[in-house]
Amino acid sequence: MLILNMYITAFPVILAGILNMVFTKTKIYRKYKFPIDGNILLADGKRLFGENKTWIGFASMILFCMGTQLVWGSILKFSGIDFHNELYHLYENKFPYNLLIGAFLGLAYMLLELPNSFIKRRLDIEPGKTKTTMVGLMFFLIDQIDSMIGVAAVIYIFSEISFMKYLGYIALGGVTHIMVNLILYKLKVRRNL
Repeated sequence: MLILNMYITAFPVILAGILNMVFTKTKIYRKYKFPIDGNILLADGKRLFGENKTWIGFASMILFCMGTQLVWGSILKFSGIDFHNELYHLYENKFPYNLLIGAFLGLAYMLLELPNSFIKRRLDIEPGKTKTTMVGLMFFLIDQIDSMIGVAAVIYIFSEISFMKYLGYIALGGVTHIMVNLILYKLKVRRNL
């Protein structure tokens, strides 16, 4: 039941991440794909974040999280099982709260990806790629949990979970991220793992 409740709580973010990944394959995304770093090169001659961190991707993840949180909250309320969602233990499952929490989840998801991208550009790891070295393996693992660190922090702040459960959300998010990436890779939505 513990893991089920965690999935019930995190499901809107998981779904929003999938929807955002699909959105990045659309003509609209490609047309408005302006990098957050504005193509600026730092003193080391490398980009700040790289090509894959875009304003439209940042905004769309926030919007998708808001939408999925609203819909999921309604489904849980209608079915009478919203008590399984840990975000509803301190606050009521209502439209304004779901809108706000969805925005925070999407923002945290995107913000926590930026430091990883910054470091990877310094190490010459191409956007969306990993190296087949020990450093590459380390960044593969970080890629699976970076955004979940932020998402779990939002859940931690807006619920009654313990710090150990916060870490559990990060681990669950990492495992789920790998599984979702494998499925999206098989469906040819992702080009690499």
